[in-house]
Amino acid sequence: MLTFLDHIPDGLLSCSASGLQAILPGPTLIQLPGRRPRPLFVSVLLHGNETTGLAAIQSLLDKYRDKQLPRELCIFIGNVTAAAQGKRHLDGQPDYNRVWPCTGFADECAGNTEEHRMMRQIVDHMHQRDVFASIDVHNNTGLNPHYGCINKLDNRFFHLATQFSRTVVYFIRPTGVQSMAFADICPAVTVECGKPDQPHGAAHAADFINSCLSLAEIPAHDIASHDMDLFHTVATVSVPEHIRIFFDGDDDRRVPSRDEIHFRPDLDHLNFHELDADITLGYVHPQLNTLPLQVIDEQGNAVAARYFRVHDGKLHTTREVMPSMFTLDETVIRQDCLGYLMERMPVKEDE
Repeated sequence: MLTFLDHIPDGLLSCSASGLQAILPGPTLIQLPGRRPRPLFVSVLLHGNETTGLAAIQSLLDKYRDKQLPRELCIFIGNVTAAAQGKRHLDGQPDYNRVWPCTGFADECAGNTEEHRMMRQIVDHMHQRDVFASIDVHNNTGLNPHYGCINKLDNRFFHLATQFSRTVVYFIRPTGVQSMAFADICPAVTVECGKPDQPHGAAHAADFINSCLSLAEIPAHDIASHDMDLFHTVATVSVPEHIRIFFDGDDDRRVPSRDEIHFRPDLDHLNFHELDADITLGYVHPQLNTLPLQVIDEQGNAVAARYFRVHDGKLHTTREVMPSMFTLDETVIRQDCLGYLMERMPVKEDE
């Protein structure tokens, strides 16, 4: 399933994500030499509709068209077939960022599909190559700042992530993600570059990858607290399949039925804002007394009542919380989730 290349194939630097199928047979690992031997690993298009990573790699490689890379570079181009149709993944395919091996969650990451085997092959191969660091480039559909995600509270991870943004999010769920797999063998970060097709997102990602290629080492000393805003993802918010979703807020034309939730139309504007208790997020049937959301904490427990309540036809927060990745895209909600809840974490420094 996986193709290995040691060169940049003709047409790769100028094609669109949807045109990759004409150039690559499928998921492809491209290994390019550089002055320093330990490779930087970069994955793009794990989700076929998140195209910023490909644009960043194209820009970076064009810059080095006639020059040697500062460090070996291994590029994994993921779901080429989904990219051809502009979709996160195709029907019948697993999510390419939920099938990576993960220590500590063996039961959740023990799949034996072709995709699971491919990701294990990639991690094993890069471990043998003594990988220097890993970067996974993503987009999201809601309004979010550019930020980095890590899976270990480790100074090297902090320093790597803050090369991209001072906003850093620590999480251990969802499992099966690329950064979690690589966190066992090297500093690893997922970079969230805003919505696709925004030139500044691709430029930011390209600059970050370039700066990482030029690093001789990743520092292990403490990071100053004023250099990083650190958040912890504490829960994943989903909408049950039987609940119909609308984003029209408090629409007076009709009363919502018991199987509907009418979110406020600016829901994604709440991302990365610290919300107080009793903030209204949506509207439901006035007599509904059960929560129309599923909320799972990082231990896998159902905790919806810890964060939300329904009263008098309104869905409220019950405590201070900060959303991230809340989206208005129903396809993303159904395939993945509505978004995440975070809490601020202190940055510890040695005295």
